[in-house]
Amino acid sequence: MKRGMKLLVGVLVRIPEEEEMMREENTEELEVLEAQIKHLQAEVKGLHQQLQEEDCRNITFNFEGPMKEALAFMCGLTEGEGKEVVVSKLEEEVEQLERKIKLQIQINGISVTRCITKTLDHSGRKEVQLFCISGHCSGLDFQVEFKLSEVQEHQRTVNELNVVLDSKDPQSFSSFLSRVEENNNLLLFFRTLRTFSDRCADRTRAFQHFQEKFPSVVSLPGGCRSEVMRLSHPELSGCVFFVYWSFEVSTEGAVILKIRLLPKIPEQALQFYSQPAGGAAEAFQSLLRTLGPEATIESVIRGVGLLPDAEPSS
Repeated sequence: MKRGMKLLVGVLVRIPEEEEMMREENTEELEVLEAQIKHLQAEVKGLHQQLQEEDCRNITFNFEGPMKEALAFMCGLTEGEGKEVVVSKLEEEVEQLERKIKLQIQINGISVTRCITKTLDHSGRKEVQLFCISGHCSGLDFQVEFKLSEVQEHQRTVNELNVVLDSKDPQSFSSFLSRVEENNNLLLFFRTLRTFSDRCADRTRAFQHFQEKFPSVVSLPGGCRSEVMRLSHPELSGCVFFVYWSFEVSTEGAVILKIRLLPKIPEQALQFYSQPAGGAAEAFQSLLRTLGPEATIESVIRGVGLLPDAEPSS
């Protein structure tokens, strides 16, 4: 009996000791977990600050002078004048930039609708950014993606240029774009884009004009932005002329006008012509050299419109 009591007393004594040991172990684990949590919080804070600094560098990368100083101050990268003074200068600089942008659009016809930048490398005096620019020029939508590297101030190079152009004449531009992307010649692309888009806009206006002026003769199978105009008389459905108005863009950026006339005349309609139909294309090219595109096309349209009243050949 006495031995059993001793054992019971011993067990009761060890229980508090084990509970104390467990509490100590739990406390140690809790301290470890709390330390890990604090470490993770510090990492998150550091990453958040790093992202903020990167965003600020992205914002200030393309600006100089007061704008760059103001943006750097607002982002906390530098210390300077009071906030009200900086904001006032920033607003003034923004207004000046808006005026410059409007003037630039008027001069080159290129309007940028979206610009996304991302810093890929920032070490010492080297800065590499990825640009993705979208916009339009005279009705043509484009998207340009490239890397801009700045090793020293005002020494920038373009790499990995990729261009996507929403054009109805993809073949006209394909060889030129390949050359531009190969040479990373961003300036040549924008310079040629303005000329090419202006020529396309001229063609669109001409097609719309002829369709409105001669609705019974002129039709545009592919729309006013396409390169094909169809000429036919309502009483001679089988007699059709196609005007192909296209452009050829050289690898150097020269935009060359190409206009052809292709007749499609059934045998029964040949009696209305005093000249063989095969000479129409040659005569069209001759008129082009003398009258120019629009006057030549209008002459053909008027001729097609008078087909039923023409004298039959003898």
